[in-house]
Amino acid sequence: MADQATLTQARFLGMPETPLTRLFLLGGSAAAIVAVMIGVWMWSSQPDYHVLFANVSDRDGGAIVASLQQMNVPYKFSDGGSAILVPSTQVHEARLKLASQGLPKGGGVGFELMENQKLGISQFLEQVNFQRALEGELARSIESISAVQTARVHLAMPKDTVFVRDQQKPTASVILNLYSSRLLDQQQVSAIIHLVASSVPDLPAQNVTIVDQSGNLLSDTSKQTNNGQLNPSQLKYVHELQQDIVKRIESIISPIVGPSNVRAEATADVDFNHVEQAAETYKPNPTPDSSSIRSMQSSESGNKSAANASGIPGSFSNQPPVNATAPITTPPGTTAAAAAAAAPAVPTAKESTINYEVDKTVRYTQLAMGGIKRLTVAVVVNYKRDVDKNGKAKNRELNEAEKAQIISLTKEAMGFSQERGDSLNVVNSQFVSTETETSDIPLWKQPENIQLAKDIGKYLAGALAIMYLFFGYLKPLIKRIMDRSTVAMDAKEKAENAANIFATDEEENEEAAIVNLSNQEIPDEARAKASQAYEKDLEIARDLSKQDPKIVANVVKNWVNNE
Repeated sequence: MADQATLTQARFLGMPETPLTRLFLLGGSAAAIVAVMIGVWMWSSQPDYHVLFANVSDRDGGAIVASLQQMNVPYKFSDGGSAILVPSTQVHEARLKLASQGLPKGGGVGFELMENQKLGISQFLEQVNFQRALEGELARSIESISAVQTARVHLAMPKDTVFVRDQQKPTASVILNLYSSRLLDQQQVSAIIHLVASSVPDLPAQNVTIVDQSGNLLSDTSKQTNNGQLNPSQLKYVHELQQDIVKRIESIISPIVGPSNVRAEATADVDFNHVEQAAETYKPNPTPDSSSIRSMQSSESGNKSAANASGIPGSFSNQPPVNATAPITTPPGTTAAAAAAAAPAVPTAKESTINYEVDKTVRYTQLAMGGIKRLTVAVVVNYKRDVDKNGKAKNRELNEAEKAQIISLTKEAMGFSQERGDSLNVVNSQFVSTETETSDIPLWKQPENIQLAKDIGKYLAGALAIMYLFFGYLKPLIKRIMDRSTVAMDAKEKAENAANIFATDEEENEEAAIVNLSNQEIPDEARAKASQAYEKDLEIARDLSKQDPKIVANVVKNWVNNE
């Protein structure tokens, strides 16, 4: 079949059907198979490509591709041309080399715009370039946030004026393009607002507007009013508080029952009300004996009746009497009581005022936000695993002492408070198939296993294709070529021998053969073998002359030339 295919190829190519032609075609087929094997090997050993840069602009993409071509780094594009891929072994080296060249530059320009200022540029253009550079630097800073893919910043800078009445504050607008399935919470939005406001002189935070790629206004402060709902930061605080309680419970119980034999969940009722309270309390008046005197005031007044005026009217009678020069004494024999009785009566008045302290309490209370109003915790503990006397593992239920120990530890870990109305429920139950737990994603669906299977399949397919081509086509072709060359050499020798046999005189050969046979005693068996060999050589020479008469003609030609 191979010979027939070779003859068919020779006829199709218009080549003479000679052994040399067949040998040439066999060699070409072997070379083609070797080329196919090399191609399969190169395909199977093709390097794994990883992302060098993604979502680059057209200008940056062209500059990156030109630099990769200069560095002789192979590259290709992902579907749609959204990313540039290079071999995984050259990703970091290529990034460092491109970074030294300032690539990628990004969609906007920064303060490098100020490096190439032209001589004689106007003040207006200088201000415009500065504003463009500031916008580009702010956009780059905002793009460093993990959830932001691209950002654009627009600044409205009013002209400076000396008139206070005409002064205006600058404003800023920020457009964010977020990654797929990414969101910004209110804290991150506030961070961007303060970042922009702090970078521009005299820019108040309320003059910064932030919009996402869907047209949603992220910097709207009117939605932050107290409408009875928790904002994202409060929800995050509650979630972190609950997870912290669960972590503390599991970490303290796991050493007793095992790391995979306890599950806990907590629900926290948190009070986010901001309360300020001022109270002024008065107590009933105490008794005078036990009270404290604040102040006391007393006064006494009296009218003393003077003697009737006498004497000559004038200055002497209106003058007060002079001081006595001698002590006033009562007449002898007169007692003090009699003297007092004899004195005229003088009317008197007394007043006394006493002020007591009054009990008063003034209290000013400010309650902090985030106080826990109530905790509810549920804990499930697996059966305990023991080994009996026979060495067999057996699961058993926890006894009362072990349950009480776990309940006590859980209360301490969660900060149980009876006055607060906390609730705790501990259940001991056997877990279902704890030893055969698997991940949520099957092994054959995990991305790393899929990639590993693809790599193994590629290498295996390449090896099988190379083995099939080698053992199925290349090795038989090589063997056939070797056999053809050997047969050609043998045929050439046999043709020369056959030509020599034809050249001798047939009668002389017969007589010589008869004489030799008669002179030597040759056994019949040897004679038959010699005759068969002669006939065989003669048949080969005839077949060769029929198949390729050119060789026989060349031999005869050599004889004629050599006489």
